[in-house]
Amino acid sequence: MDFDFTPDQLAYRKHVRDFAEREIAPKAQANDRDCKFDWDIANKIFAEGFLGCPVPEKYGGLGLDYITYGLMTEEINRVCSSTRTLFSVQTSLVALTILKWGTEEQKKFYLPKMCNGEFIGCFGLTEPEAGSDAANQQTRAVKDGNDYILSGQKVWISCGSIAHWALVFAKVDGKEGHEAITCFIVDTKSKGFSAQSIKGKLGLRASDTSSLFLDEVRVPAENMLGKVGEGFKIAMSALDNGRFSVAAGAVGLIQGCIDQCTTYSMQRKTFGVPIGQHQQVQAMIADMVVDCEAGRLLYLRAAHLKNKGVRNTLETSLAKLFCGEAANRAGHNAVQIFGGYGFSDEYPVERYFRDAKVLNIYEGTREVQRLIIAQDALGIRYANGAKTGTPTALAGVGA
Repeated sequence: MDFDFTPDQLAYRKHVRDFAEREIAPKAQANDRDCKFDWDIANKIFAEGFLGCPVPEKYGGLGLDYITYGLMTEEINRVCSSTRTLFSVQTSLVALTILKWGTEEQKKFYLPKMCNGEFIGCFGLTEPEAGSDAANQQTRAVKDGNDYILSGQKVWISCGSIAHWALVFAKVDGKEGHEAITCFIVDTKSKGFSAQSIKGKLGLRASDTSSLFLDEVRVPAENMLGKVGEGFKIAMSALDNGRFSVAAGAVGLIQGCIDQCTTYSMQRKTFGVPIGQHQQVQAMIADMVVDCEAGRLLYLRAAHLKNKGVRNTLETSLAKLFCGEAANRAGHNAVQIFGGYGFSDEYPVERYFRDAKVLNIYEGTREVQRLIIAQDALGIRYANGAKTGTPTALAGVGA
């Protein structure tokens, strides 16, 4: 197994890091404090073409591999989780879902505009009664001639108030269970469609999170993504991509904590020496470094499988669970190292601490990830669809 990055991968990593340091980091604290979605930063990301990094060039993307995508995601999240949310939702949940499930006409229409930021998308799966129980969709779609009429509500939708198009999951009348769930590409300007931003969030304060309301929204049948009844499979495949970008972003957050803490620990003095010379501080920094390296290897393993076109539900769950937990540990330790200063927003570690919590929740809670991993290990249900050897959580690692 080759652990070296290619020159192109390193070049993109450096380019995104320089961009993030120059354009995102200086405004991240103020935007978080003001709960402001920064259109200036968003437009600069659009202009760079970052959103289309794994989308093939023929559809307007950069045609990059998933290792490069992961490294880019990590670098953005190293300075701002809110900005990474826009990057991940647009790319992982929306563009890559249309790439996998869309018709050729849908790909040619939506993807170039999503890659350059002309269209912003959101992913409308979660509902008040359908969080971890994603199959319990209450949004309904009724066939009416060549259209479908959609009615229902979605909650906790990232980019919901700024999106031009929404992937909306609904149950088609006349069907039951998983076979009823169907995905539609919905124009947010449609009559009966509205969005309301959610305020008072613990973290990701500079990103848009909204509730979506569909009151008899008319959607042309040609805007169906996939076929009737394929919506649950579409959602789960999208979450494999979403969990991957969350894991990579979590590693970026850990790296951000390391960067802040190592600098601060050699400047701040107690008992006549820099606090970095105290073993308790060294122990916390060492834990962050170990978690960062282990988490990076986990998401890169998933990226390797994605590059091969191999199903990677288990590997993305492993990465998402570990990296999310590790990011929370890093945020906690970073605040502890900064002491009283870590309790204020004078430094970014309190933002990292708050932003880390959602990594245990969205794109599948840590409890859901543990179910996926444990059931695969027990042979109850194989996450990647079939038994490929010893039914352990690490089956296939190193292959």
